[in-house]
Amino acid sequence: MTVARRLSFLALAAAFLCGHVYAQQVTTLSETGSTLLAPLFKTWSDAYAKAHPDVHLSVGATGSQAGIDQAVAGTVNIGASDAFMSDADAMKHPQIISVPLAIAAQTINYNVPGLNGTHLKLDGPTLAGIYTGAIRAWDAPQIAALNPGVTLPHHDIVPVRRGEGSGDTFVFTQFLTFSTPSWENALGYGTSVAWPNVPGALAATGNAGMVSTLKATPYSVGYVGVSYAKDIAAAQLGTAALKNGAGEFVLPTKATIMAGAASLGGRTPPDERLSLVFAPASGTYPLVNYEYAVVSKQQPNPAVAAEIRKFLEWSILPSDENAAYLEAVHFIPLPPHTWELSTNQIESIR
Repeated sequence: MTVARRLSFLALAAAFLCGHVYAQQVTTLSETGSTLLAPLFKTWSDAYAKAHPDVHLSVGATGSQAGIDQAVAGTVNIGASDAFMSDADAMKHPQIISVPLAIAAQTINYNVPGLNGTHLKLDGPTLAGIYTGAIRAWDAPQIAALNPGVTLPHHDIVPVRRGEGSGDTFVFTQFLTFSTPSWENALGYGTSVAWPNVPGALAATGNAGMVSTLKATPYSVGYVGVSYAKDIAAAQLGTAALKNGAGEFVLPTKATIMAGAASLGGRTPPDERLSLVFAPASGTYPLVNYEYAVVSKQQPNPAVAAEIRKFLEWSILPSDENAAYLEAVHFIPLPPHTWELSTNQIESIR
């Protein structure tokens, strides 16, 4: 081998080794959980990779309860959840924190032929009756009383719920619990509940599954995360006006979601585990929630802990860019009080 060829070979080998070393320096962070948060995390992952090519964020959509469980087990760095940790779980796992990243909402959607262009009025007790089987038909007196002048079909209602442990179920059943004493006493709220056996009821997986099930099932009703608004519109589903804590029927808009969060957000404690559902103030939409990153404060690798902190701080940083990411999925940025609390919690990750 000539000297020139030998030098060329060595240069190529050095370049390969440098590239190999660089590849080894890429830190991978893992996230899974909420399907409501999944579209935002996918956007965040792409944007963060462009600004921080040495960090790769893998994104999953397995349901909020799976996100919580995997964060607790240490098999994922970030569990995405629409639900905060329960008191019992928070005491059992004091190393786990629930950090709000944004404010979101759920919508009540239906597929009633001829009425999907009408915003039917519904309240908590009526929805509780539908999901327990006490109200079976769309023209039931309880629904008719809320919608005077609307010709309702005499057809069985098909209630659709989530089949997996879901933060959307957590928020929806909070609404039923806070508005309906009989539901509170019998079932309560959670990422999963002991759903009554209603003839014809269906279970769907994920928000995408909920939308597709509603689209394929005439006379159905269900609950969907607001980040799937485009899918709801494409499926031509109806969206209900819900009765809030002030007795008003309110549609989900940016203004009403912000009002719902503002009404209760000032009560957010240092650990940030707070429901924003069924606010008592006028003009508030009742199905509003914080979107959480569920994370262990005690990371086994300090370098990974530092990257988790950097990413979470970046995700909530007040900026036009981040506001645009949230706007695209109909989320609301954290108010200053909650942002400060989230920042404090993020700093505790070590």
